[in-house]
Amino acid sequence: MKIRPVACFGLVVAVLAAGVPLLFAHHGSAAYDMTKEVVLKQAMVTKVLWANPHTLLMFDVKDDQGNAQHWAGETGSLNSLYLAGWTRNSVAPGDMITVYIYRAKASAKVGIVTKVVLADGSALYGPFGRQQVDGQFVAPSKK
Repeated sequence: MKIRPVACFGLVVAVLAAGVPLLFAHHGSAAYDMTKEVVLKQAMVTKVLWANPHTLLMFDVKDDQGNAQHWAGETGSLNSLYLAGWTRNSVAPGDMITVYIYRAKASAKVGIVTKVVLADGSALYGPFGRQQVDGQFVAPSKK
């Protein structure tokens, strides 16, 4: 009879231990060129997907020939964005913005958003943005 609680405890520990590496596997930046920040001006927001674990910002930027290039940028979690000053009304489809992004190494038009400059000149920072003090996000500054 004492084996059953011990076996259940061992099973729970084994399942939890097996899941821990999965938690860390997703949070890498190896797929992105974190040495070169790309600035995309006159980007038109097409969609914002407010969701955990990462909010996605979709936008179009015109190339040299005037053709729309469709981009997707990964930002932080809902909570981290809120702490950085974002709201669900900060960016909406149709807004013209400037996006600072670490692009994917595979040359796909995706990346990690570090900063968004709104039409009024105010800035919103992403998970790898520079608007942090002592490791904590602070409200965006007006520029």
